[in-house]
Amino acid sequence: MLDVLQGTLEFLILRTLAWGPQHGFGIAKWVRTVTDGRLQIEDGALYPALHRMALKKLVAAEWDVTESGRRARYYELTALGREALSAQTTAWNDYVGAVQQIITASSRKPTRSRA
Repeated sequence: MLDVLQGTLEFLILRTLAWGPQHGFGIAKWVRTVTDGRLQIEDGALYPALHRMALKKLVAAEWDVTESGRRARYYELTALGREALSAQTTAWNDYVGAVQQIITASSRKPTRSRA
């Protein structure tokens, strides 16, 4: 299992909610399932993040009943959340591409700099 890198939790939540409204347990389960169990979001991180995201108006929340008949808070993306998801997706793709270039670099030896 991999640790969720600092700064990625909000992005993971936004991406999960792009599929539609979901309760907290469902968000954590989706991330775990899609990553074959390599990423797991702990409750102690998930619910405070959802609360912060609601305060920033990235997600909206309302109470509803789950498939098993329990009351749960369902979260969904707001227009601002969709904009944030789009911007963060672009930023992550750029970052991943840059890191991939470093990983696969074979011919550019770093030059020694004098500070």
